[in-house]
Amino acid sequence: MQIQQYDTVLLKDGRTGCVIEVNDNTSFDIDVGKSPKDWETLYNVSIDEIDKIIREN
Repeated sequence: MQIQQYDTVLLKDGRTGCVIEVNDNTSFDIDVGKSPKDWETLYNVSIDEIDKIIREN
């Protein structure tokens, strides 16, 4: 799976997020949440924690 910056991904825990930073091909920073009120940034998310790419940018 080739994940790029600003791709929308589905995490294995069921959350959907936007990749905001590609640290290398196996670690990503991802914003999750539905609005500014509940956005959270997850740092150093492993590629093993990502189920699939929902939308490529």
